[in-house]
Amino acid sequence: MKKRAEAWRFAKYCIVGGMNTLVTLCVIYVCKSLLEMNLYVCNAAGYTAGLVNSFLWNRTWVFRSRGRRSTEATRFVCGFALCYAVQLAVVAGLTSTPFGATEYDLGVMTLTGYGIATLLGNAVYTVCNFIYNRLVTFRR
Repeated sequence: MKKRAEAWRFAKYCIVGGMNTLVTLCVIYVCKSLLEMNLYVCNAAGYTAGLVNSFLWNRTWVFRSRGRRSTEATRFVCGFALCYAVQLAVVAGLTSTPFGATEYDLGVMTLTGYGIATLLGNAVYTVCNFIYNRLVTFRR
């Protein structure tokens, strides 16, 4: 039963991740296309909105935490930075090899070594960040 509950928690975490992507992209679009803001400001605003969305949904829905909000928010941002660094190291490590320069023709599209490295890095980030949030940010 515990494994099933943890699998459902991870599924909810992935759903929140999808929502974060939508929030991030929508904010970037509104800032750029409707408000005509600087591209870097748009990007920062989008990612900030996604991070806030992620914290709120993970805290209330995924991990159902009742801990001190400010402490958890600090841990959450630190976990994001740490897991992002791990993801970046995976991507950089894979793309600095001959694998990174390889292209794979899939018929309908071409996938580069960098593209594959990015997908793998994203998977590593997702798993690492879930574990970090489960054990550190929203520990019980």
